[in-house]
Amino acid sequence: MFILKRQDVEISSIQHPKRDQQVPILNYQGQTFRLISVFKASQEEEARSLWRELTDNRGKACVLLEEPDRFSVWGKVRLDQIDNDTASYSKRGIYIQGSLLLLQAVYLDIEELLGARQAILFEKDIAQVLQKQQFPETSSLEAVKYFVTINPLDLTKLPPWQENHLISLLQELHKLGKTYFGNANFAHQVTDTLQDMPEAERSLFISWLNQSSLSKLWQ
Repeated sequence: MFILKRQDVEISSIQHPKRDQQVPILNYQGQTFRLISVFKASQEEEARSLWRELTDNRGKACVLLEEPDRFSVWGKVRLDQIDNDTASYSKRGIYIQGSLLLLQAVYLDIEELLGARQAILFEKDIAQVLQKQQFPETSSLEAVKYFVTINPLDLTKLPPWQENHLISLLQELHKLGKTYFGNANFAHQVTDTLQDMPEAERSLFISWLNQSSLSKLWQ
């Protein structure tokens, strides 16, 4: 929608109505936008990729704000919609859990079909993906080993991943799966893979998947 510079906009903050925190707000020509994600100056392509994903593929009204030391993506919102923050956070948690279940399924198939040595290599490959794309707090090999063994539905603290992180993870996971298995059949069983999720949460995750650029990869 908009690619703007810092001097084009006014940024302020308001008190969240339900939590003890300030919510950054961007104002541009009478329209209000809420912060979605922040990227370092070196992550210009990642920022543009998220902005294009939201605007071109999902039809969202978004701003890509370019500053000397960072990029940020903002989504249009009415101020009264800030009340929905909690619900949005809960939805993202379900997306994270679903993504981790897909990661585990690929890992377990590799371990079962190709052996423990290939499974170890896969863990290292995933760790490299997380490190290269600077996933927050979770880019170590130890973190990957944890995620492929723990039940994500039982996690009380989920990794602080945004939707752009999840899209990148599932894109790279699909590439790696094709490399290990030689085909993409593993990505055609999403509903079966997510059987442990409550039905409503599974439907929400699959709906999100189908509305994203991942819909042709994971089915």
